[in-house]
Amino acid sequence: MSDNAKHEQKLLPYKLRTPRITLESDVVLAPETRRMFEEAIGAMRHHKTIYTDWGFEAVDPMGRNMVLNLYGPPGTGKTLAAEALAGTLGRQYFHIGISELESKYVGETAKNISLAFKAAAIEGAVIFFDEADTLLGARLSSVTQGIDNEINAMRSTLLIELERFDGIVVFATNFAKNYDNAFVSRIRYHIEFKLPDIEGRKRLWHRMLVPGVPLEEDRHDIIERCAQASDGLSGREIRTVLRTAFPRALVECHKEPIVKWQHFESAIADVRSANSNVGINRKNVASNANNVDAGRRLLGLTE
Repeated sequence: MSDNAKHEQKLLPYKLRTPRITLESDVVLAPETRRMFEEAIGAMRHHKTIYTDWGFEAVDPMGRNMVLNLYGPPGTGKTLAAEALAGTLGRQYFHIGISELESKYVGETAKNISLAFKAAAIEGAVIFFDEADTLLGARLSSVTQGIDNEINAMRSTLLIELERFDGIVVFATNFAKNYDNAFVSRIRYHIEFKLPDIEGRKRLWHRMLVPGVPLEEDRHDIIERCAQASDGLSGREIRTVLRTAFPRALVECHKEPIVKWQHFESAIADVRSANSNVGINRKNVASNANNVDAGRRLLGLTE
């Protein structure tokens, strides 16, 4: 890391990370989602041909950067895919979430955003903003107090940085409808993440049900049954099923542990029950008022 980058790193509340995975080897994606990533990667790798050799920069002078938006339900692999994209491109990345941006000091959030772009430019790193709907919400037209000015300053800073940044920015959200149009128009690829279909669930079960697990039935048969039974579950929830089923089998059969179909079946039922009875129904949480409240919490200020 360069001396300048080290200086910037000391000022940042988040660290430069090295990706552990790639899109090719480590992420289960729906065919259309994978196609969109391949297209975006192709655009990055052939940027010189399009903008310099073909002369497209004459009519698109702001096309130096690549901004992607990953959107879809929770647990569908957006965060994993962002890291994997950096791995595929052979770049380090910043993973920036609400907790890293929170500050009790007025103006610190906008400053942290600018520092992240500066450090990423020095190192050629990918910037990944998680829970981006909080950042990319509409700027407030009716400013009534200082905190509203801070929210607008934060979003204006992000718009400015996106305009002048030459690198790669990835946003991820469960609530893409909350984005302001000013941000939407600056994003080149909007890549949707859906809950996995039957083939996607088979691939997820095949990947997560590692070969070392002792099974009562044939592994292929178990994967087929689990894929059918887990309709509507995300990849994260399938992983939760396995986290629940394995210790359940060990507690029940501690002398000669073996994982049976009923362990998977009961764990799937538990995950479905939790989805129905625990937590907020996220499908109903997308109002502008909530977006403003989230922005205020992000800035670490209360009324």
